[in-house]
Amino acid sequence: MSQQISSPPQPNSLETVVSKQVSKQRQLSWTVASNLFVSFKYAWAGITYAFQTQRNFRIHVSVCALAIGLSVFLHLKPVEVAIIAVTSGLVLALELLNTAVESVVDLTVEQRYHELAKIAKDTAAGAVLVSALVAVLVAAMLILPPLFELILSSL
Repeated sequence: MSQQISSPPQPNSLETVVSKQVSKQRQLSWTVASNLFVSFKYAWAGITYAFQTQRNFRIHVSVCALAIGLSVFLHLKPVEVAIIAVTSGLVLALELLNTAVESVVDLTVEQRYHELAKIAKDTAAGAVLVSALVAVLVAAMLILPPLFELILSSL
């Protein structure tokens, strides 16, 4: 009986090409933003994308502007305006992260339903909802008393 010696399996040519492309993309990912200005440009592109495509982001931006505008109009203390700005900024940041999570999940599941994809998207949306509710509560506590005072004094 002769023993046949086989060579190790050769990777499929498609696997080799894909592997080289992934390796090249990983190398490029470290060099794409060559300076700070380019990094800001990419960040602004993300904000612009969210504003143009995400209804909820536009709503949050509008409510944030309204809250800060009312804060200034009502002459709230600088620390109160800052608290409203920080909580509003958190909502906007979480909405951007929610958009990113949804995009990555959609990319990976490719138009198919998957329970884990649903969980990822739902929990990211839940994080935005929690932050928005907290921001509304904070803004109401700081804005409503002087607003009511202004309304009652004008009657």
